[in-house]
Amino acid sequence: MFPKIAPVRQRVTDEQIHDIEAHVRAQLQALPLAQRVQPGMRVAVGVGSRGISCIRPVVTTLVRELQALGAQPFLVPAMGSHGGGTAEGQREVLVGYGLGPDELGVPILSSMETVQVGVTPAGMPVYFDAQAAQADAIVVVNRIKPHTAFRNRWESGLFKMLAVGLGKPKGAATIHGWGIVEAMPAAARVILQTMPVIAGIGIVENGHHQPARIAVLPAEAIEAEEPKLLEEAWRHLPRIPLEPLDVLVLQEIGKDISGTGMDLNVVGMWRRTGGPVEPRFERIVALDLTPNSHGNGVGVGYCDVIPQRLRDKLDIQATYTNCLTAGNFNGAKLPITLPTDRDVLRAVLPASKEPDAVRLVIVRNTLELETLWVSQALLPEVAASDQLHQIGELRPLTFDETGALQMDALWVRT
Repeated sequence: MFPKIAPVRQRVTDEQIHDIEAHVRAQLQALPLAQRVQPGMRVAVGVGSRGISCIRPVVTTLVRELQALGAQPFLVPAMGSHGGGTAEGQREVLVGYGLGPDELGVPILSSMETVQVGVTPAGMPVYFDAQAAQADAIVVVNRIKPHTAFRNRWESGLFKMLAVGLGKPKGAATIHGWGIVEAMPAAARVILQTMPVIAGIGIVENGHHQPARIAVLPAEAIEAEEPKLLEEAWRHLPRIPLEPLDVLVLQEIGKDISGTGMDLNVVGMWRRTGGPVEPRFERIVALDLTPNSHGNGVGVGYCDVIPQRLRDKLDIQATYTNCLTAGNFNGAKLPITLPTDRDVLRAVLPASKEPDAVRLVIVRNTLELETLWVSQALLPEVAASDQLHQIGELRPLTFDETGALQMDALWVRT
């Protein structure tokens, strides 16, 4: 028997930029972009592999503003070893986000070739994308958010994109090998000193995965201003405010959701780095892999059990390439695999508890945490919380004829 579940709405931050194009255009004009870009200049726009909700309008506006100044922009994948660690794989990631040549009218110059642009004070060589290195100017676009493996003033953001993303597999592996906490910002400083970086666009998302802040930073201000954006990102980061849990079910994981497939700031960084077991989610299962992961299943190793349909979508080589580059060996380990979602849930539910005593939460992924499905045992805590509000009645878990969990049939619109 499975526990019944009810939909719960979590109050998350909702500050939002509604007219993204106008906001980015105004920010670029205030830079001012016209003083940094001259007609005929080739401008590399570095874009990563994360599923940033506003990435298309931000990049499109940037490209159009560059073209209006007579520049010749082109996109460069700034994603380290992602996309399978191949030029074509990384190009496909950008095309999948609607940023291909047919949509933007500008080329994607994707290559794994790098050049060494300097050495850090500690002696580490710094590598940089060869295509971007030949540009007259460089702009990088990335989301600012807490990293899933370390703490520093610069985590996932513009510094990391410059050093790791545009370092391609060789640069990313070098930085991870030297210790990312110190090596990443040191490499970014070398790049800012030696490469024609003119600006970075930092995006902070609210609790609904929408842009709360978009900041166009001149290159010389990135080091000082990015930590302030990271502080904002921490404020907006949603979590699952119920623990302990017997089972947490993620309907999907993916590289476009988090660098580790699932955000370990949500499910517990201890799963990767050790330390205190918090939050205490006893078992985690994931049921699917997002299409924009292109088979990269990093993070599957943090699951306890998965269904065969997720296993069938894994590109093992792409997953291994990413995890070996980052030194994240646990992230690629294959968990127990069972035929269906029904089999997975039956296996992870605690045998010692009656269904109405099981503490279970189901979410779509670790980015979208406004709606939670919670089991009956958690409803008293929901009722006592100012942050949570039950929005529907208890109902049974349902599965289709193949044994797949049917969450769409249970979705509540309010």
